[in-house]
Amino acid sequence: MATGLPSGLVIGADTIVVFRQQILGKPLDEAQATEMLQKLQGDRHEVFTGVALIDAATGRKATTFERTEVLFRSLGAEEIRQYVATGEPLDKAGAYGAQGIGAAFVASIVGSYSNVVGLPLATLSLMLMEFGYKRF
Repeated sequence: MATGLPSGLVIGADTIVVFRQQILGKPLDEAQATEMLQKLQGDRHEVFTGVALIDAATGRKATTFERTEVLFRSLGAEEIRQYVATGEPLDKAGAYGAQGIGAAFVASIVGSYSNVVGLPLATLSLMLMEFGYKRF
C-alpha cells in the first residue's frame, strides 16, 4: 500500500484463470487442483491479470488489465496426478505454472506470455511510461 510512503511507485497485480465463464483462482488443495486441471485439459481458457500502479509522492493512480488465451493439450489422469503431487499447482491461479513444469501442458498462447506468468510486462512498461519513467 502506498499510504505513508514519502515517494516511490507501488505496483500491484493479481491473476485469475477463466474457463467457460467460471473463475479459477488458486486451488485450496490437491483435489481442487486436480479438478481444475481436468477442466482445462484439451481446451482453451483465458488468463486475466489486473495491474495497479500508484505514485506514492503524488497519489496518482492507474489501473488496467491484460487478457491472454491459452490452449492446453490433452492430459491423462496419471499425468495430472503426478503434476499435482509436485505441489506446483497449489499456489497458482488455474492450478498451473506456465513458467514451471506446467509449461509442458500449454499447447499455444494468444497474447502475452508474461501475463500468464502473472505480470504483463508490456502493459506495465506502458503504464510506467505514462508516469514519466522512460528507462529500464
